[in-house]
Amino acid sequence: MAGSNRRNFLRQLSLLSAAAGTSLPAKWVLETDEKSTPKSKGKKTTKIGIFQTTDVHCQIHPHDEMFWENEGMVFRKTGGYVALKSTLKQLRSKYRHSFAIDTGDMFQGSELSVKTTGEAFVPILNTMGYDLYLPGNWEVIYGKKKMQTLLGGLNAPKVCANMYHNIGAGVKGELIFPPYYIWYVEGVKIGFLGYTDPLVPLRQSPNYSKGIIYTKPEENLKHYVEILKYQEQCDLVIIVAHLGLSQQLALANNEDCAGVDYIFGGDTHERVRKPIEAKFAKVVEPGAFGSFIGRLELTLEEGKIVKDSYDLIEVDAAKAKDDPEMKELIEKAEAVFKKDIHTVVGYSTVPLYRYFVIENTIDTMVVDALNWKYPGVDVVLSNGFRFCPPSATKDHTGNYPITHGYIYDMLPVDSPVRSGKVKGSILLEWLEKELNNVFAKDASKRFGGWVVKFKGMQLKFYAFGEMGKRVKEVQIKGQDLDAESYYTVLACERDGDPADVICRIKGITEAKNTGDTLHQVMLEYLSVNSPVSPLPHHNAVALDAPETLLTQVSGVPYNFH
Repeated sequence: MAGSNRRNFLRQLSLLSAAAGTSLPAKWVLETDEKSTPKSKGKKTTKIGIFQTTDVHCQIHPHDEMFWENEGMVFRKTGGYVALKSTLKQLRSKYRHSFAIDTGDMFQGSELSVKTTGEAFVPILNTMGYDLYLPGNWEVIYGKKKMQTLLGGLNAPKVCANMYHNIGAGVKGELIFPPYYIWYVEGVKIGFLGYTDPLVPLRQSPNYSKGIIYTKPEENLKHYVEILKYQEQCDLVIIVAHLGLSQQLALANNEDCAGVDYIFGGDTHERVRKPIEAKFAKVVEPGAFGSFIGRLELTLEEGKIVKDSYDLIEVDAAKAKDDPEMKELIEKAEAVFKKDIHTVVGYSTVPLYRYFVIENTIDTMVVDALNWKYPGVDVVLSNGFRFCPPSATKDHTGNYPITHGYIYDMLPVDSPVRSGKVKGSILLEWLEKELNNVFAKDASKRFGGWVVKFKGMQLKFYAFGEMGKRVKEVQIKGQDLDAESYYTVLACERDGDPADVICRIKGITEAKNTGDTLHQVMLEYLSVNSPVSPLPHHNAVALDAPETLLTQVSGVPYNFH
């Protein structure tokens, strides 16, 4: 009787420990499992599922998604939170035990998110039933305190090992979130260690992340991996990351990553259908906009992992089951803004997309609009954005409608339009830096975005050339760039940037805001010129890569499709 009471006590203690995210000595857990489970003939086999979404960017409705098939673009309806929830629910139902993670960019990317400063998505995410979250680079868009409030409203743990409180004068305080989380299941311990992009203050408006200090993962990666492997005795260690595929591959090849099994990545919207085998870990990334769910299936035998397999599941909006609860939440959240969001403000004669690294129809439309509004400017610029799902479904007019909400999908931040002058030599130096941010041979030095888009300037370059020697030829309005001449440039203002910076170009003179915002220019342009035909102008031409380049990652067996 005493032995039975001891086993019951240990079983209860292990359950309480699991609920609290703490650990028991492995021998206790195994002893409890072994003595409390009737022995069957042969080995007991269990399969568990770990699921990941990332970079949904507040896309609540089914949308057009682009696929690269047979050397051409194909579009299908995917995503939307109704389809995402029902698909995830159906997948999880196939397993006795499952675990679902979202790895960031969950509060930015749509008009609804902007109008409600992300709050509309707290109940939506809670209804999804996630078990763990990682903050992405865009979680800070409404400021540090708002990020804490939004993430604090989610009914699941959050992890991040490289975001610290700035307690003043750049002094690093405590971590904002716990660094890791441990899941107990069937006698197995799985540790999840979180890292988000440390380049947030450079990639985005510096004021967004005010009050936060970011560190590189390498500063504490080895420390936490050792804790999870030896102190917590985890059977599997997974890094949940929002670093971009290049950075995640660099991390997986870093010896500090020894002991890590998988990196579940995000940020660059890549679709990794088969895990990329790096030196120390396997790397995956499940696309964006709720179009896909990544699934890791683990086979367990008597408290040990004996097999792992990974696949990427397309969220087919047409085949997904209805979910009345999610449907009601979305209708309620959108009710006040629905008319504005769905109002058509213009048309395009060609599908709109943003998946190619060098030039896309969406950014062609943006620079066309800026050039139309300010024809006297030498060079207009659009940052190398990645977000925004395609628009590839014609309406009754035979063209592709552009809604007010889609303006927010393309440009979630309605930034002021800013102009200034820049010396030719500085412009050339900036181009080399921007190209290195995208194509650096050292993956850890890639910035995460695509090639900056422009009009008025023509560039020929070597994507995979030497650092500082990628630019082959630059012309501005048909004339070779003169290093000593000054040129006018125009782009959006980033909140918190110094007065002499436009679109990461340092050394701007006579900088001033125009009085317009990006949204105002887009709406005016479409009202006058619709339907537009924003076919890429081939202003940027890679001499060693196709114009249809879909990823900045090279040197590994991976293709975006």
